[in-house]
Amino acid sequence: MTQPNLFDQQPVRAYTDADIRTLNSLEHIQARPGMYIGRLGDGSHPDDGIYVLLKEVIDNSIDEFIVGSGRQIDINIDDTGMATVRDYGRGIPLDSVIACVSKINTGGKFTTGEDGKPSPFACSIGLNGVGLKAVNALSTDFTVISRRDGQSMTAVFQDGVLVKKQKVKCKEPSGTEIQFRPSTKYFPGYHWDVKHILPRKMSNYAWLNTGLALVFNGTRFSSRRGLLDLLDNKLGEETTLYSPLHYRSDFIEFAFTHTASFDESYYSFVNGQYTNDGGTHLSAFKEGVLKALNEISPKKLEAADVRSGIVGVVAVKIANPMFESQTKNKLGNTDVKTPIVEEVSKAILEVLYKNPEIKQRILDKAEQNAQVRSKVAAVRKDAKEQAKKVILRIPKLRDCKFHLSDVENKRKPEDQAKCAESILFLAEGDSAASNLIHNRNPETQAVFPLRGKPLNCYGKGKETIYKNEELYFIVQALGIENDLDNLRYSKIVIASDADVDGFHIRLLVITFFLRLFQPLVLSNHLFILETPLYRVRNPKDKKKTIYAFTDDERDAAIQKLGKSCEVTRFKGLGEISPDEFKPFIAEDTMRLLPVTVDNLHDVDNILRFYMGANTPNRRDYIMKNLLDVEI
Repeated sequence: MTQPNLFDQQPVRAYTDADIRTLNSLEHIQARPGMYIGRLGDGSHPDDGIYVLLKEVIDNSIDEFIVGSGRQIDINIDDTGMATVRDYGRGIPLDSVIACVSKINTGGKFTTGEDGKPSPFACSIGLNGVGLKAVNALSTDFTVISRRDGQSMTAVFQDGVLVKKQKVKCKEPSGTEIQFRPSTKYFPGYHWDVKHILPRKMSNYAWLNTGLALVFNGTRFSSRRGLLDLLDNKLGEETTLYSPLHYRSDFIEFAFTHTASFDESYYSFVNGQYTNDGGTHLSAFKEGVLKALNEISPKKLEAADVRSGIVGVVAVKIANPMFESQTKNKLGNTDVKTPIVEEVSKAILEVLYKNPEIKQRILDKAEQNAQVRSKVAAVRKDAKEQAKKVILRIPKLRDCKFHLSDVENKRKPEDQAKCAESILFLAEGDSAASNLIHNRNPETQAVFPLRGKPLNCYGKGKETIYKNEELYFIVQALGIENDLDNLRYSKIVIASDADVDGFHIRLLVITFFLRLFQPLVLSNHLFILETPLYRVRNPKDKKKTIYAFTDDERDAAIQKLGKSCEVTRFKGLGEISPDEFKPFIAEDTMRLLPVTVDNLHDVDNILRFYMGANTPNRRDYIMKNLLDVEI
């Protein structure tokens, strides 16, 4: 049999000048929306694009407050899906209004102007001149109104096309007002879910901008104590060992305390942007705390002993922030390290010299942590041979090519983006894992099959992971044995069946991370994979198939395809054929439910009730809340 010559030229379509197109700013955003705002979605997920659009608009108003103009922002979302954001800042210069919302790389936030002077927005998070343009391009209706000096300029766009502009006199206070209705072309079937906005996002804005008031649909959010209010919220009713230490300057603000636990939890921000993976500012803050305590301690303290049990919040304002990926989750500026270390250390020393009781409580906690660390080290030593085997190969792990921990070593932006997209699926058994392995993207998606139900880790110490082979493999695969600095995947996704056993496995895995690696959850790295419960299709034309994730979606699909349609109920991931499974883990269509924590006090209470040894109370709760379901 003659083999084909791979170097033979195959006929290709003609390539002419007619194939070359130049898109304007808004057309390019419309052609590649994911490049500008990440995921699109329908509003059911807190990271869906409509919330990104809202954030872009609010961030502009926040920037006005930061430079000292405007102390209130009014935000409203009506029943038609129209979002309105009105600030009382200086307003966009009237003759530049249209350009500022329609031409990329146009704005007042670049580092220098024609006169060479620094921009008044030097500490803004959005420095690329894209935000409002993306909102405009991806909205059916978009209106911008700038009011200043007794005049107003209004520009109205539809689907990114200017349809009206008008400059008139006005008596209203200066400021900018943006109205937009997201387009169903890019966000099909979208709806605004207020729970993804209130109270967390509005509260964060208020905590990070002391003195600013945000009024969302009539509800007011403001803060006088800044990060102390944020820290109190995260702690809830958690018992602390001493009153939080709080410091604020024009450059940095931080607050921290210790609890009786052995986890360390941080919430870090740069120019108002939450950096859930930290970065140089968080590393410098930790180093500053350690430096201060070592200066007043009679013996040298280890970093781990100082940090275990700490809950801290740190926010910095810097010009030209450089992030390690487009997601802006991790700061990369190295020049801020030394000044942060020095300022944090100096501020802490000043407080502790004046409060010897607090100083002693911190040192006592460090000593207690050292004793626990010694105990864990002894168990870890016994697992040394096991560790050697794991280093060579983690059984059953189907790894991917790019990892989050490698992002600093990648020079190409596209490779950095792949590192930031890396995912580890923790799959329920080999059957579900086979579907994931068959359909995954081997560059960014790894799979680790779980063997049955993992150990219930509630009430157990960290030494547990060295005595349980499967848990140890998970820790090694993630690279989090010592801390999160070497975390190998951006997302850890629990992929279990939609049945009783699957939900139990979810709880056990969540308990494992919350109990032994709580910072990983607090940093928004843990997710649950949502897969369809039903397949609804026309038996005569199987191309007409709809996958439903809820009963309501199933009913809507039946109504669309007709009562004669065929309905299949999926109980497990393994029941979905490999050919059908791919869309459910594809980057653009995958549904992920984030595992989030509002405050630390809730964690222990919830875990104690659902996973602790309180069987009678839990049984009574289940019996009182049983639903009668017809099968």
